Amino acid sequence: MLKVAVLGAGRIGQIHAANVAANVRAELIVVADPAEAAASSTAQKLNCEYSTDPYAVISRSDVDAVVIGTPTDTHVPLTLAALAAGKAVLCEKPLDLDQNKANAAIAEIEKSGTPFMLAFNRRFDPSASEIKRAIEAGEIGDVRQVIITSRDPAPPPAEYIKRSGGVFRDMLIHDFDMARWLLGEDPVELFAVGNCLVDANISSLGDFDTTMVVLRTRSGKQCHINTCRHASYGHDQRIEVFGSTGMLQNGHVRPHTVHRFTDSTTDAQAPLLHFFLQRYKQAYELELDAFLNAVESGSAMPVGADDGRKALALAEAALRSIESGAGVSVG
Repeated sequence: MLKVAVLGAGRIGQIHAANVAANVRAELIVVADPAEAAASSTAQKLNCEYSTDPYAVISRSDVDAVVIGTPTDTHVPLTLAALAAGKAVLCEKPLDLDQNKANAAIAEIEKSGTPFMLAFNRRFDPSASEIKRAIEAGEIGDVRQVIITSRDPAPPPAEYIKRSGGVFRDMLIHDFDMARWLLGEDPVELFAVGNCLVDANISSLGDFDTTMVVLRTRSGKQCHINTCRHASYGHDQRIEVFGSTGMLQNGHVRPHTVHRFTDSTTDAQAPLLHFFLQRYKQAYELELDAFLNAVESGSAMPVGADDGRKALALAEAALRSIESGAGVSVG
């Protein structure tokens, strides 16, 4: 069994820690977070040790791999420390909010030769991975268009927005990764618009809550991404891929699939799952499995540091497009 330490006991760290503890191929050794109450509480629930010093945990001889779910500005130093100690790393996205810092870190990651995976969990959602499988099997011919809808049930708190790096680096970075993955090639041109239609206070923080992005690849494939920080009906996540011989769609995920027909309702369904914590629960579990598989087998990681660099480059391009009011080149 791979002995794993989880760094971070916040919302994402707790998800990773619980998944490691539940995985029969891994052993959760320790959870580390400078906030002792959070680390202690998580460790008590999962029957493992806790620490307030992530770097001390990294140096432990009984730790084989490290999962990093800490604030973004700590991702690079913790990753590099873990790789230098010979520990395999699964790190939450993004690697860093600054493209230059991310690029420098990626060079060090690649030089280390130690297994590293970036946590773009949506690739492991069963519906998304089935769409990718069907594309590669040629079921819809040549991909022509990808349409991605990504809407949250409510905006995050102002304090979160202040340190998030903005909607393109924080929220849409998942969608940019999905776009690259499903298109099968990198976009070379991008046009973006962003507004505040949900909460005017978000504008005062220098961010947007409602966006649209259009991307084009060198071969002419197109992608449209539409996002909003608020959908009154729940977590709205959909993908459509249109090809030369067909189309693929994934729909909403609900708590159950019962349809009700009564004298007061027609085809009433259960409401959408509320947030990404519920919607992508299985994706996080399968992401960990993929990481463990790669570490155990010595095979290539399914998501690498360069995938993170390219998604962040698209986020930066979106900001340049909004500033200029025009399409911009990428890459």
